[in-house]
Amino acid sequence: MPNPKRRHSKTRTAKRRTGDALSAAGLSECPQCHELKAPHRICSNCGHYRGRQARAVKEE
Repeated sequence: MPNPKRRHSKTRTAKRRTGDALSAAGLSECPQCHELKAPHRICSNCGHYRGRQARAVKEE
C-alpha cells in the first residue's frame, strides 16, 4: 500500500477542511402564498418577488 512521502502542514490540512463546516442555504417564506422559497429568488408557486408579480404562473 502506498504511504505519504511528506507530512502535510497544518495550513494545508486546514485549507482542505474549510468546506466541511458549510451548511445549506436556508429557506424563507413567501409573504404572498406562505410557501417555502429560496431567499432572493422568485417564488415558484405564485411568481411574486419583493411584493410584485414578477412572472406569470400557469394555473393547473
